[in-house]
Amino acid sequence: MSAPHILATGRCLPARVVSNEDLSQTVDTSDQWVFSRTGIHSRHFCQSETGLDLALGAARQAMERSGLTAADIGVCLVGTFTPDHASPSTACLLQRELGLPEDTICFDLNAACAGFLYGLQTAHALLPGAPRPYAIVVGAEVISRVMDMTDRNTCVLFGDGAGAAVIRRDETRTWHTVFGARGDQSSIRVQGPGPVPSAIHMEGKPVFRFAAEVVEGSIRQLLEADGLTSVNDLDLVVCHQANARIIDHVAKRLKAREGLFYKNMDRYGNTSAASIPIALDELVQSGALLPGMRVLMVGFGGGLTWAGALLRW
Repeated sequence: MSAPHILATGRCLPARVVSNEDLSQTVDTSDQWVFSRTGIHSRHFCQSETGLDLALGAARQAMERSGLTAADIGVCLVGTFTPDHASPSTACLLQRELGLPEDTICFDLNAACAGFLYGLQTAHALLPGAPRPYAIVVGAEVISRVMDMTDRNTCVLFGDGAGAAVIRRDETRTWHTVFGARGDQSSIRVQGPGPVPSAIHMEGKPVFRFAAEVVEGSIRQLLEADGLTSVNDLDLVVCHQANARIIDHVAKRLKAREGLFYKNMDRYGNTSAASIPIALDELVQSGALLPGMRVLMVGFGGGLTWAGALLRW
């Protein structure tokens, strides 16, 4: 079974940084209240930037680092639940901005916070029939545009941003994946088109229970598939960066060593489909993620959806 080889990564964040103290000026909250419950100190919000701007910034960075040109890309996918437009897709507009050939396979997909891993799997599956052997997969969100800024239980959680990866199929590599869905419109939802303004609604306790269940279950399933007996046989675990409490709970349940589970939500908040590729890019650029490392990624979110992948970097 072939696996995607991630050649390069990139990320792009809006210029505006919004701290918990900034939010406390308009909503009843504080840095201590937010951080103690979520692990979040600050996040980025778009002002003039669009979702396309963020996707383009991350994609260009990944492309430059890969050493490839637009003429090498056969697939362009964007994971997002907050596109600038229902149509045209962000991926189609990204094709134009990157100068990708017109026969490039381009579309957006919405698997919420599991979107990047869904995109990675989809691009990998599409590449054998694509006109060229490389793909760009982006997670890009402008969640600030669908938040109720009077709801202190949700507006403190999210941030805007984008992350990207350039991949190719590698027939010499293997990987293990897990995907799932559990139709549920009460735990996490965003109002669709209509007279009611869009806003994220989330039930905190059910979401925590769901996330803890599927993250732990996905990790155990992937370890078994790879013949591993302990999460500590891995080099890194990169979860969707929703809440530090969720990650800490799972790490404790699995008896993980200190530092195995990467966390960066303190600076970005929950960026949904962008969170895993942003984290990967930070790890690569800091030198903490090196070729040959065994990396496990898990995403979970609205839908409800979840996805996991274990591969060699």
